Amino acid sequence: MNKNELIGAVAESSGLTRADATKAVEGVFDAISGALKKGEEVRLVGFGTFSVAKRKASTGRNPRTGEPMKINASSQPKFKAGKGLKDAVN
Repeated sequence: MNKNELIGAVAESSGLTRADATKAVEGVFDAISGALKKGEEVRLVGFGTFSVAKRKASTGRNPRTGEPMKINASSQPKFKAGKGLKDAVN
């Protein structure tokens, strides 16, 4: 399922127009992204938890030349599925 299919499914199940469903889905994505950007955790009970993991700086190797190279520290978004989502899939 891609974003357009998700918007269509939300519109159909909620009775919203496609335009309103687009605003709703975009609003959810923006809210989650904004909270993660601030370093906050987004916990949706029964669905899962979005969080930010910090990666330390490290040294890697360039696969072509074999030269060592520095990999900068970064933040990565993480998602951990909740019990309700796991049960729904299984």
